[in-house]
Amino acid sequence: MSHVSSNRLRWGLAAAVTALLTACAAGPEPQTPPPAGPTSPPPASGAPETPGDSGPAPARPVGPFESSGHARMDAWRADFASRAQAQGRDREVIRSVLEGISPLETFLGSAFTAQSSGIEDQAEFAKPIWEYLSSTVTSTRKRIGADKLAANTALFDRLEAEYGVEREVLAAIWGMETSYGGFIGSNDAANTLANMAVEGRRRRFAEGELIALMKILEQGLAERGDLVSGWAGAMGQTQFMPSTFLAHAEDFTGDGKIDVWNSRADALASAANYLAVSGYQPGEPWGVEVILPEGFDYSHADGKDRRLATWRSLGLAAARGDQLDAGGAEFAELWVPAGHRGPKFLLFKNFDVFKTYNRADSYALAVGLLSQGVQGRDSPVADWPSDIRPLSVAQVKRLQAGLNDLGYGAGPVDGIPGRMTKSALRRFQTDRGLIADGFPTASMLSLVLEAAGS
Repeated sequence: MSHVSSNRLRWGLAAAVTALLTACAAGPEPQTPPPAGPTSPPPASGAPETPGDSGPAPARPVGPFESSGHARMDAWRADFASRAQAQGRDREVIRSVLEGISPLETFLGSAFTAQSSGIEDQAEFAKPIWEYLSSTVTSTRKRIGADKLAANTALFDRLEAEYGVEREVLAAIWGMETSYGGFIGSNDAANTLANMAVEGRRRRFAEGELIALMKILEQGLAERGDLVSGWAGAMGQTQFMPSTFLAHAEDFTGDGKIDVWNSRADALASAANYLAVSGYQPGEPWGVEVILPEGFDYSHADGKDRRLATWRSLGLAAARGDQLDAGGAEFAELWVPAGHRGPKFLLFKNFDVFKTYNRADSYALAVGLLSQGVQGRDSPVADWPSDIRPLSVAQVKRLQAGLNDLGYGAGPVDGIPGRMTKSALRRFQTDRGLIADGFPTASMLSLVLEAAGS
């Protein structure tokens, strides 16, 4: 049995536990989660045992901790340490994770800086897609990626053979996450996650990741000083959250340690394993840029998969003049990320697999385009409509609210123009005889607000 296969068996249980932790993170976060249960105080020093008592003595509490200088952080830490201990976490590991935490401005500073940790303010959600791509799929990043592929041919050969994920895709993930290991972050993962928990909006998620950190240390997978992360707690050259590390990280070098920080082999194998387990289809594209016929009905860009034969019958053609080839894939969805004037793509299963790393469509597109760029393939053919200024987060919220008021079902009013919002806008546009591309613009917002009487 290979060291990789043995590693997969070893972490099978961890993967199941991690899946449960991840599922718990989906809903709204409680501001002050209840403790897991009361913890009995330890017996007084030298107190005799009561005759007839049975069972283990109560665990010695983890605290007290030296104050962090932040009252809410101190209160949360005392409570969380007690709950972690009640769950069976090692007392000394709990202490090592929590004893040095301190408030960070990003999470516990002014209202403005605290808001900067919100998902709607991340570049992949807040920027126009063409601006995001121009800052991520750069000529420098393409060139360095090509150099990395050339310099590590033997490693990428082994990774492709073991996991079935193409090298250019792994290089793109590596480039997107840390500029090929050039910047893995300088934060302490435990401190970052503790700050996230105290801030409150993603408390359950952050606490689950802290428990995963403790398990990593308990199982000897890393040392306390190894746990360096980016601003949100993701670790290593391919940026794994602690729960993802537990479930999917690989010791590809076979040295008995999973070093995603310093070993490119371990980091890339971990990313390859994660993508493979997430359903990556070797030999199939992530997407194909297409040209639509005159008068195309944009209601077909509704997020539904259709057979390639159906798309061909509707007049779609590959933008570069080649055959509409999908490497064996039978189904794809049509995506129009920037309206009828911008590039259009047929998306395949691997696009969704990219989104297991980051749920933003723009991130997955950047991975796809960078994977082509490191091979010297330029895309897209069509120009982005950069003269159009997309709506701000506040304006998108007004658009969503207006569409909901009109009965079009735009989903949560969160300021993120995702699939539900664009589908609702397409239905609104169709009912009014407009080009139903679902692209939120200032003119569309005005029409929706006028119709809603807002």
